[in-house]
Amino acid sequence: MTTWYPNMTEQMFADRCPVCQDNCNCKACLRDVHPKVKEKINFTPTPDQKIQYSIYTLHVLLPFLNRLNEDYIKEKLIESEIQGSTLSDVQLTRAACSLDERMYCDCCKTSIFDLHRNCPSCHYDLCLQCCVELRNGNPQGNKDAVECIVQKENGEPKEVIDHDWKSLEDRRIPCPPESMGGCGRGILQLVHLKPLEWVPNLLENTLKLLKHHKVEEDMRDMRVEWCTCSDIVKNNSDADNYQLRKAASRENSNDNYLYCPRAVDILPGDLKHFQWHWSKGQPVIVSNALETTLGLSWEPMVMWRAFRQMKSAKHDRLLDVAALSCLNWCEVDVNVHQFFKWYTEGLYDDEGRPQLLKLKDWPPSSLFEERLPRHGVEFISRLPFKEYTHPRDGYLNLAVKLPKQSLKPDMGPKTYIAYGVPQQLGRGDSVTKLHCDMSDAVNVLTHTATVKHSSEQLRKIKKLIREYKAEDQQELFRHNVENPKDNAEVKRSGDMDVDETKKPKSWNQTDPTTSNQVNENALENEGCECKDADNDGKRSQCNRCISQNGNAENKIKSSKKGKVDGNDEEKESSDDNEDDDTGTCVDGFDLGEGGALWDIFRREDTPRLEEYLKKHFREFRHILCEPVQQVIHPIHDQTFYLTVEHKRRLREEFGIEPWTFVQKLGDAVFIPAGCAHQVRNLKVF
Repeated sequence: MTTWYPNMTEQMFADRCPVCQDNCNCKACLRDVHPKVKEKINFTPTPDQKIQYSIYTLHVLLPFLNRLNEDYIKEKLIESEIQGSTLSDVQLTRAACSLDERMYCDCCKTSIFDLHRNCPSCHYDLCLQCCVELRNGNPQGNKDAVECIVQKENGEPKEVIDHDWKSLEDRRIPCPPESMGGCGRGILQLVHLKPLEWVPNLLENTLKLLKHHKVEEDMRDMRVEWCTCSDIVKNNSDADNYQLRKAASRENSNDNYLYCPRAVDILPGDLKHFQWHWSKGQPVIVSNALETTLGLSWEPMVMWRAFRQMKSAKHDRLLDVAALSCLNWCEVDVNVHQFFKWYTEGLYDDEGRPQLLKLKDWPPSSLFEERLPRHGVEFISRLPFKEYTHPRDGYLNLAVKLPKQSLKPDMGPKTYIAYGVPQQLGRGDSVTKLHCDMSDAVNVLTHTATVKHSSEQLRKIKKLIREYKAEDQQELFRHNVENPKDNAEVKRSGDMDVDETKKPKSWNQTDPTTSNQVNENALENEGCECKDADNDGKRSQCNRCISQNGNAENKIKSSKKGKVDGNDEEKESSDDNEDDDTGTCVDGFDLGEGGALWDIFRREDTPRLEEYLKKHFREFRHILCEPVQQVIHPIHDQTFYLTVEHKRRLREEFGIEPWTFVQKLGDAVFIPAGCAHQVRNLKVF
């Protein structure tokens, strides 16, 4: 009982035996799911619900189907001009693609549905969207092949490498050169996968159905007043008691609060409330999802027992895993039992640095339920809004609609197990770096553990944080001195017309160790804030002058000596308010039972986010903790994590901020496709 059920007392065993409750975690029960347990996750809509869900799906997909048909017509018109024929006489070749093969664009790596261009010589495939972008002279797909921003080794300003790949005058598209994955010889031909009239017929049938079956409401067109959340925000009511969570402080915005219902309180009628927020591209947080499950344990030793499989005809040996080390972003081989032992005890190197490991997309199989059948059932049982999330019976889950013979995308579930600490280290932080998923996703926090650091370990952690800050400042200071022209250009491009009276106080209370402060100090003391008096008429040195007059120089010198003097030690202790020793306050949030800190950006803010990363890319570190040397795609590279300071400057320079919130144990976070997001692990989970 104490080993395998640490959270249960003897009385709890007497009242609710794990075997009787169908949540026993012995080897047999973990690997073989009883039929009556499987039945508990069945989710079958009524016939009336199926009709309503189908009508809603058709209504939502109609604009995309219209655009698809328009794109086909435009590309066929171009092809008719190339062939010198009428639109109805265009001759196209049917491409060969087996049922177990996924056709995707070699430029942007996106799946190809039907019509596309193909090289007869090397079989390079190009989707219609990339064709349009290439003809317009602004290709967006596969930035590593088209455009690359690089920082030269000699410290010179960044340069742009632009490959010569353009459409011809008659709008034909040549195959790209070998450096971009093509052969550089052939002309891309327009080919199709489906019968030629398949898309027009599909559109016609959809319009006929919707003519006779009207949708009750289009959530995308409903006014904001329809959602009861807006009244709560306007009246300054207690948001937490009304299923809301504040996640942003954007001015003149009605989406600072996220819909956050409690799992056990969700009623059938709440699906429309969810759809309203979801149709706006807003994340949704469902709290306490664990309360709706069968109760199977996700304790480390139970997971280890489930993972531990001897080699057989059905299963490979799973005693060793390849974990990712957050310190150098390289893989290390770890024994599964040892991994889970460090999970609860902590792992440190000789210098006292926490060693943070991650297991991503584990087990290494496309079928989670084959490796962890009992936990697969447990996970499905806890999913909120199963109309969207159920992997087999979700009638609003588009992946379920795909033909059985088709090659479906891997929709999970998958486990993500990681170590974490509340302090923002500056090196080796346990994070999922900024990225963007192709499909919607839901992330459920199933287990957390708190590793108790000794006072000596905490002292070493704080010392490392100070040294990392000083090292970053030194490198940026050296770069600015060696490249004053480049730095001046960066400073000018960062100027922004902002009403000073509306800036949050924190905008002017800049940490003197930040890179933006060093950039300005390396140039000149222009625009000094000392000229501004406080409300009581007193004047004080601004952060810029403090930093320029000694703090930055002291830290650079101290980092060279490998130690920090007493004055700097006292100064740094006051700078650790963002992440205190106990971890009760993280990035301005009350940690409490939180396990992960999320930042999710709005879709419409992506262009400005990318612009910020291109401008400041040299201030980030990735492989082997080395500064990032190039930007291929600011988001899809997955090499950036925006710290508190970077998020502050992002708002100051470009006027955008993400939804930021702490995910607690049991929280299910819905992430809309197309929303760039990042995660920092505050605990082990």
